[in-house]
Formats: sequence, C-alpha cells, structure tokens
Amino acid sequence: MAGHSHWAGIKHKKAANDAKRGKIWSKISRLIMVAAKNGGGDPNTNLPLRYAIDKGKQANMPKDTIEKAIKKGTGELGAVSFEEVVYEGYAPGGVAVMIDALTDNRNRTAPEIRKLFEKRGGSMGTSGCVSYMFAKKGIIFISADKADEEQLMDLVLSSGADDMENHGDMYEISCAPEAYNDLKSAIDDAGIEVESAEVAMVPDNNVEISDPEKAQKILNLIESFEEHDDVQNVYSNFDIPDSVMKQIES
Repeated sequence: MAGHSHWAGIKHKKAANDAKRGKIWSKISRLIMVAAKNGGGDPNTNLPLRYAIDKGKQANMPKDTIEKAIKKGTGELGAVSFEEVVYEGYAPGGVAVMIDALTDNRNRTAPEIRKLFEKRGGSMGTSGCVSYMFAKKGIIFISADKADEEQLMDLVLSSGADDMENHGDMYEISCAPEAYNDLKSAIDDAGIEVESAEVAMVPDNNVEISDPEKAQKILNLIESFEEHDDVQNVYSNFDIPDSVMKQIES
C-alpha cells in the first residue's frame, strides 16, 4: 500500500534523523532561505516558506534559527546562492527515485549524486525519466489514538481532503497541494495532534521488494542520499513488507 510504504519511510527517516539533528536543521535552514529569497519573508503570503517553517518546527528547530534563516533569504544577513535541482534515477530492482536538492554548485552536486547511485547498484537517469510516476500531494498522518475516526473523517473531508485511509495504528489523509494549508489549519484548530505533515511526491504505484538483500541495498542507497548535505528530500516507489523489514533488522 502506498500509505503504508510512505509512513514506513517516514518512521525510518525519523529514527535516523534523531541522531543527526544538526544536519537536519542545516538542511531545513537552506529550504527556508530559498523560500524566503523567492517569495519574501512573510509566511502568510509565501506558502513554500510556511511549509519550510512547519518542517523546521516538526524538527524542533529553535525559533531564532528559523528567523535567522528567513533574514538570510531576504538578504538582511547576506546573499543566498542556493538553487533547486531535481535528480532522477533508479535503485536496484528498477525502483524509481526522485531527489530534491538545494545546491550552490551544480557542477559539484550532480557528479556526487551520480556516484552514489552507481556505488549502491543504481543508475542516475535523465530529467523526467521517473517523475511521471509521482504526483504532488499533501499527506498528513495522525495516530489512531489521537482522534475518533468518524469525527476526523467528517472534519478533513469538509476541509479539503481528497481521502482518508485507516492503516490500523495510523490515519493517512491526502489532499491536493493547494488544499494542504487550509486542511492542516483545520486539524490544528481542532486540537488534534499530527504525527507528520508535508507536501510530497507520492508514487502512483509501488514496487514490492520481497528479497531482503535487495531491500537492504535500496535502503542503503536512500540513506546515502539523505546523508548528502545538498539533498532535501528523497522519494521512491518501493514497498518493503513488514516481514522483510524484520529480517533486515534482526
């Protein structure tokens, strides 16, 4: 299931991020800077900046660190030279991978990303080779013990959500990107705690990976991208069943 795979990926990333908080804050600072540079320093009129600030808050970034990044983006504390780049390619098993990066030197970043693909058994492709397999969506996860399912469904569907799925321990709510802000605000106003919320590239279909060795190679590749300083987000269409994950983790 797409939702199961997406949430599994978020949980995996959260566990890794707890040990690398400084690097995560640095990456989000870049995101805030670029958003502020492109659309101004007011999150009320600059949605990408609002999303970036939300991401910073979810990562427990200090308020002054966020404000400093905004000022750098608007030029109050010096110029920002980062640009947005998307890299696409394939992990082992033909799994699609999309990488959002913010770089101050394309000529350095592209070869480094290509090398990571090749080192881990994947291959970097051309622009557009896998992006057609993904759609941009707002995705919000809420723990099942934080809200009544029927009441939550009524709230989100009346606030712009396209769908809500019950994955047992977690509710997955999806919406169009333009509806994300109003939907997230409605959930926050209702006092419902959110486990994860983001506008992300979600795969139309997933590739199930049943071979533990291949699954480990894919996870290693994804992790190597996430550790790269220029990489903001990594999206993929693999789905590793719980039984296979248990074999890997044991």
